[in-house]
Amino acid sequence: MPSEQFRMETLEALRNSRKGQLIYCREGDPGQEILEGYRAPPELSPYSGWVLEQLLSRSPQEGPHFTSSAPEDESAPVASHLSSLANTVSPTSLLLSRPLSTEAPSDAQDTDKWRDLETNQEVVTVPPPSKSVEVEGLIRLHEEVQRLKGKEELRKRLERQEQVVKAASEEASELLKRFDELKELKQHQEYQDLQHVIESSSKETQGQQEKLKEEHRRRAKLLNRKLREAEQQRQRQEELERLRKEESQEWLRRLYSIQEEVLRTNQQIAVHNKHKDLPGLDFSAYCNRSNQICGEVSGLVRTASERGFPAQVHMASAEQALLEMQGLIASMQQEIGLAMEEKRRREEEEAAVAAAKEKQKELQKQELAKAQVPSPAKAVGGKSPGAGLQVKAAEKTLQWYQQLQKEYEQCVASFSGLADSQDSQVKRIRMDLQKAATIPVSQISTRAGSQLREIFDKINSLLSGKSVHSGGRNISVTQHPQGLAFVYFKLAEKFVKQGEEEVASHHEAAFPIAVVASGIWELHPKVGDLILAHLHRKCPYAVPFYPSLKEGTPLEEYQRMLGYQVKDSKVESQNNFLKRMSGMIRLYAAILQLRWPYGNSQESHPHGLNYAWRCLAQMLNMEPLADVTATILFDFLEVCGNALMKQYQVQFWKMMLLIREEYFPRIEAITSAGEMGSLMRFKQFLEKCLQRKEIPLPKGFLPPSFWKL
Repeated sequence: MPSEQFRMETLEALRNSRKGQLIYCREGDPGQEILEGYRAPPELSPYSGWVLEQLLSRSPQEGPHFTSSAPEDESAPVASHLSSLANTVSPTSLLLSRPLSTEAPSDAQDTDKWRDLETNQEVVTVPPPSKSVEVEGLIRLHEEVQRLKGKEELRKRLERQEQVVKAASEEASELLKRFDELKELKQHQEYQDLQHVIESSSKETQGQQEKLKEEHRRRAKLLNRKLREAEQQRQRQEELERLRKEESQEWLRRLYSIQEEVLRTNQQIAVHNKHKDLPGLDFSAYCNRSNQICGEVSGLVRTASERGFPAQVHMASAEQALLEMQGLIASMQQEIGLAMEEKRRREEEEAAVAAAKEKQKELQKQELAKAQVPSPAKAVGGKSPGAGLQVKAAEKTLQWYQQLQKEYEQCVASFSGLADSQDSQVKRIRMDLQKAATIPVSQISTRAGSQLREIFDKINSLLSGKSVHSGGRNISVTQHPQGLAFVYFKLAEKFVKQGEEEVASHHEAAFPIAVVASGIWELHPKVGDLILAHLHRKCPYAVPFYPSLKEGTPLEEYQRMLGYQVKDSKVESQNNFLKRMSGMIRLYAAILQLRWPYGNSQESHPHGLNYAWRCLAQMLNMEPLADVTATILFDFLEVCGNALMKQYQVQFWKMMLLIREEYFPRIEAITSAGEMGSLMRFKQFLEKCLQRKEIPLPKGFLPPSFWKL
């Protein structure tokens, strides 16, 4: 500390001063002892008797006298005082009453003292009466003189001491002044240092405040960024939750379809159980197991309904149950086949009856095939049908159709190694690629344009060879050499399946699916060709192409060629068939007129309205099919009619008049009373459009504001 250092310096300076170097007696004042000795009452020396005897033994002529050997420099007051004492005090009065010793000095030291005493005595003339009294008086006088000398010496010593003390005091005062000046100087320096420190602290404080302000701004920016990131994370979480819900809904629909399939299979098992007339057959175990599986699947559906979405383990259990049911029906059919063979071998007599039944079945097949092949329509008013209408598609259209089917088969063959592999690793890759290709298509909805863009970017990245995140893993088509062809095929198949299922149930879903498919088609033409191939296989009326029954073709196969779903020799209902055809035609009509809004606007549509016009013209050049042609024309014109009207204008209205005046009567002529629903709906649409001279935008068409969401 500065004050402690300053104190030590002060003590060191006092110690080195003149006064500090003086030596003081700690046991008392010696001058005081001297004064005390002089203040004591005078006493005669023990040798005074001896001195008196010596004086008395001298001759009387000498007379008593003292020779003064006092120094000449003795002070005047002492001399005058002695004179007054000699005149006023008689030696007799100075005698003491105590006896005097007559013993001589015992040692040499006392002798010397006495000798000195004698030499220093003044010669004083005393009256002769008493020598002893005279001697005693002289002694007392001598003692008084010595006392006075001691006082004088003490006074001088005190004066010298006072001078020394005064000098020391003055020196200490000067030192104190220097100390005060030094202290004041140091205080001034400390004040300046303190002021400098305060100024430095003020500057440092200002700098810290600036740093704090900067830190505050930086933290505010960081906090704002974190808030934005948190908001984005929340939006991503909401989007993931929405996607999860959509995926759960897809799983739930799949679970319902599995339940429906299981119940249908159970009904088939119940039907097969009627073959009790066959020898050695007992289907009770199959029926019991089938009922158990139906109960298990119903329980899974009930659990999923309570939770709101099925778990993956539920889906796996349902798939396994479906496979087991299919295995049961296959086993039953195999046993039935074996039993029937055995029955044929045992009952040869019934062979002829069986052959007759087979011939009867063939006749029924031929009659059904003839009923499916379009026949020339009866003319309105009994006139013959107009010339130029075809039963088959144009040669160029057939070549295009066959080329697409050839590409379809080549694509299937190109990934056969991936599709048919039994290796667990390859199976996992196949499943991951299929999910990555199909799940985004299932998530397409009319919610927002930003969602469609994310789905489009994800599909485009997958097809471009980039890694995409699906099912908790990163997936890429480069994981397998045949991965890209497999994804092309599955993606095109999923688009058509969405038209067959989703669009068939919700007509407005055609437009978001179509715009994504159109964008992918523009960047990856292979996908577009496969979409057409899948569409033509499931809905040949989009070509348009009406397959004919060839000799030797099984009836079920021919029905599949016409677009019907045949399962276990059972053909789907006509209403379900028309519903599926309507969904696929609507999707195709939407693809023909829509383009991806973020694509290259300078390039033309890969499959635009010119194909729509050609398809419509070829439909009108072919003989109509009962119930099918009216449904397809209505769906096609309702979705694509507004775009064709804007593109072809007068030519389009001429075609509309042609449909009403010439083609509609042909459809009406072949339509039975039970199939008038689709025909009347198409007729009302034609009359309304021709009356208003306008075809309205279809329901669910995507407005420009949709892409701003």
